[in-house]
Amino acid sequence: MNCSGDWTIGTINAVEQELGRLDLNGCRKLNVDSTAVAGFDTAGAWMIERLRLAANSKSIVFHHVDADQRRARLVQVIALEHQSIQSANVLPGNPVSRMLERLGHSTQDALRDVINACYLVGASVRGPQMKAGRRGGIRLTSIIHHLDQMGLRSIPVIGVMSFLIGAIIAQQGAYQLRFYGEELLTVNLVGILHFREIGVLLTAVMVAGRTGSAITAELGTMKMREEIDALTVIGLNPVGVLIFPRLVALIIALPILVLLSDLAGILGAIVVCDFYVGISPQQFLTTLQTGVETKHLFVGFIKAPVMAVIIGLSAAVEGLKVEGSAESLGRRTTSAVVRAIFAVIVVDGMFAMFFASIGY
Repeated sequence: MNCSGDWTIGTINAVEQELGRLDLNGCRKLNVDSTAVAGFDTAGAWMIERLRLAANSKSIVFHHVDADQRRARLVQVIALEHQSIQSANVLPGNPVSRMLERLGHSTQDALRDVINACYLVGASVRGPQMKAGRRGGIRLTSIIHHLDQMGLRSIPVIGVMSFLIGAIIAQQGAYQLRFYGEELLTVNLVGILHFREIGVLLTAVMVAGRTGSAITAELGTMKMREEIDALTVIGLNPVGVLIFPRLVALIIALPILVLLSDLAGILGAIVVCDFYVGISPQQFLTTLQTGVETKHLFVGFIKAPVMAVIIGLSAAVEGLKVEGSAESLGRRTTSAVVRAIFAVIVVDGMFAMFFASIGY
């Protein structure tokens, strides 16, 4: 088949209609010669590829010829690109192979995210050092603003949740210990459990859901609107301007929120023990002071900054991966929250094993 005319983006509709009337029934071999085509661009190359796919679907041997080597290479590039897209979208039929492939992709993505997080940490630390002694090194106004958003406005929800969790732990602990006549041990149970684990873990999960999603959404929206590229164009480091203040605010705010969570949890336990068990607030505080050591409180404070860095980096990495669609923004925001909560729980377990091994 000898082709002629113009096979460009402006005339490809007419060419497509003409080729649509082509009857390939009974044909065993299709030779397409596009040497005589006057105008030829990517649209024409895609039309050659569509002819090849139509011939392959009918088990017809397809061959393309063009005296212009540049156009012949363009057709080959389109064919290779289409084949690579098809091979990427087709998974092996074996379920084990599909599972291993997904595991490999997930591992590769996780490693890439770790590398990006390390880059963000380095850029966040290095940026203010490079501007030391000059205006704009550390933006205190931005840090205070994010402290207000992440810390002060999180107090009500964290306080209510911690109060309820502390009350529930006290009620369940007293109910179970009542069978042994040791209701007073509820005080030690609530104090140690809330100071060491529940307070910091609950606060980190709430901050990951509230603040982490906000950071991802903000950075993702800036990425979609090309505001991050604009900062780079005017000579500012986006990491230093956008991510560093948020990380510092999280590191400062989370230990304070953990302390408030501990106080709210203990208050909830005091209320339940007073009305449900009969332990007066004075007796509760005296037992708590004598039975719970100060080191249990410090354990939560040690965990808090680490979890703050994990939440901030997870949110920032996912926010910078947002593409130009609302669907991508929603997917990355969800992924940031899920990954941050998962990482926080894993790190909390590692801390628990470490402190248990050293007897602290």
